[in-house]
Amino acid sequence: MSIRKLLLKSITGRPLRSLALLFICAIMSGAVYGGAVVWASLDNGISSLEKRLGADIIVVPKSAGEKTKLEEMLLQGTVGYFYMDKSVSDELDKIDGVEKQSSQYFLVSANSECCSAKVQIIGFDEDTDISVKPWLQNAYSKRLGQNEIIVGSKLTTKVGQIFKLYGVECKAVGKLESTGTGVDTAVYASSDTVKGLIRAAQSKGITVLSKQSPDDVISSVYIKVREGYDIDEVAAKINLGIDGVQAVRTRSMITGTADKLSVLSAGITILIAAVCILSAVIMLVVFTALANERKGEFALLRVIGFSRARLARQVLGEAFVICVIGALAGIAAASAAVFPFGALIEKKADLPMLSPGSLSVIGYALIAFSAVCVTGPLASAYSAYRLSRIDTGRILREGDN
Repeated sequence: MSIRKLLLKSITGRPLRSLALLFICAIMSGAVYGGAVVWASLDNGISSLEKRLGADIIVVPKSAGEKTKLEEMLLQGTVGYFYMDKSVSDELDKIDGVEKQSSQYFLVSANSECCSAKVQIIGFDEDTDISVKPWLQNAYSKRLGQNEIIVGSKLTTKVGQIFKLYGVECKAVGKLESTGTGVDTAVYASSDTVKGLIRAAQSKGITVLSKQSPDDVISSVYIKVREGYDIDEVAAKINLGIDGVQAVRTRSMITGTADKLSVLSAGITILIAAVCILSAVIMLVVFTALANERKGEFALLRVIGFSRARLARQVLGEAFVICVIGALAGIAAASAAVFPFGALIEKKADLPMLSPGSLSVIGYALIAFSAVCVTGPLASAYSAYRLSRIDTGRILREGDN
């Protein structure tokens, strides 16, 4: 009988033992692969957020200046809008250290017949923008026309389709790649388009502004600090010098999110290490116990002509086959758990997630696969050595007794 047939017969001949080992291998590979993919997705989300913000400081009305509100809009896609007088922009020009600034407008569509869906609408000034346009280049490099919009990756609207906002038919001219942040559910437009949408909302009796004209307000100002100036000092000057506004350093928002990621990453690392160590110990114990149970079987194989090296290869081969099947099953199960439920993981972790590229995913799968396929045979190596050194005569005599 060939080694291959003997391997298969040995594995299928003990189904409970084989299934138990397969399960252990699957748990180990799933933990390594799934943990690595989740960590990489969260890390990509943080990096994407940092690139997305672009500016050093965000200035908003004091009533909306709490960091948590800004984080909810940026990370979780929580819809909202707020306004302050446009004159704030002129006052910011007088602050020493402000190199560039660009205003934005926030608006929320209504969840009714006048709108295709309830979304966050973000209007930006294309002439002064420092945070949105570079990020939108891949989606649409031209200048946005009146009532032209770019939609987030999570919206079902496709390029060329019409997205109705307060009865105004807006044409989607671009669709963003996923960023892993809350803005994946947002709609981007020029500031003139958003002002027109504010007027359209007011014409339908939806109160957005009390008495002011859309031309007299802005929602936020993104600021680039001049090189050589301390960002915290410039933010402090803004807070002290301009009434009714709050200047928030963008890095401070990311720092809080990054701290969460560090804690979660440490937990994932500890979990992966614990699973790997426990799996290795269990495999070592199982293979050692099997070695004692199979002494008679291997003694007979020695009698019919199996060499010690062939017996060792038999044990190692069984372990390897089981590890390969178990590792593949674990990677498949982890993929089925992580990718379809990424949004749920993002919500529970309260962190942005952006799945790694295909090459990275394949790399993590290979690492998990290798970890299991090395650990299993190593755990069985001691058993293989013991079985290859058995005293055939003594074992057979003990069996006769």
